[in-house]
Amino acid sequence: MFNKFIAAILPYFPKKFIWIFSKSYISGETIDDAMRVSKDLNSKKIKVTLDVLGEFIKTLDEAEENKKEYINLINVSYKNKINAAEVTGFIRIDMEDSPCTDDEIILFRRLKAEFPANVGLVIQAYLKRTLKDLEQMIDLNTPEIPLSYRLCKGIYVEPEAIAFKKYEEINQHYLEDLEFMFRNKIYVGIATHDKPLIEGAYKLIKKYNVPNDMYEFQMLYGVTPALRESIVKAGHNMRVYVPFGKQWFGYSTRRLKENPKMASHIIKAVFWKG
Repeated sequence: MFNKFIAAILPYFPKKFIWIFSKSYISGETIDDAMRVSKDLNSKKIKVTLDVLGEFIKTLDEAEENKKEYINLINVSYKNKINAAEVTGFIRIDMEDSPCTDDEIILFRRLKAEFPANVGLVIQAYLKRTLKDLEQMIDLNTPEIPLSYRLCKGIYVEPEAIAFKKYEEINQHYLEDLEFMFRNKIYVGIATHDKPLIEGAYKLIKKYNVPNDMYEFQMLYGVTPALRESIVKAGHNMRVYVPFGKQWFGYSTRRLKENPKMASHIIKAVFWKG
């Protein structure tokens, strides 16, 4: 309860205060910061996905400006020889809350038909519909151009009627979805910081003899670095999400709401600094 209370009021604190928490999870405000962090990760045999932070776009002018930022990011990444998803011309459609799921699958189908090797989709394991969605999209999968998913647990607060709520239930269905992907030779980004899920993924990789080029583990920058390092040392591919930009405040406060336990780390950091 204390963590939730702190997480609820922190967005009203000065930005300098929130930055104490944010600097561990955001590469910085500038593209130079993102390049510095990305080069460091690449040197450790870790790929990156780069993201220009920004919570909402409401006008076409804002969308145009955002497009220019990403084109510049692609060019700068290429010049810096960064091993990043954007440079290879691959786009993954993120998944929002449940009212958007059908629309995003429709969009994915349309783009997949036009750009079969260049588009993927995020899948949320905690939705009760997910395995059925995977079965219904299997017609898009071919040996020549496998489907590409990022499998995550899901972060939105959804009604119990459509989403699993218990930790054990979510993990069980996460591994069921992952097994479906491996069994059907679908490329998957295993997006989790949960050690039991990672160990479960190891077992499935061994069970289906999944080749190294048909999956990767994915983590957020600054989260569970020791666990991340152990995965890389075990010989598995790893990709880290590297966010940057001047609009870091909205991302940071959203992360706090998603994981209130982080609030206590901020308080500790403040008093430790003092």
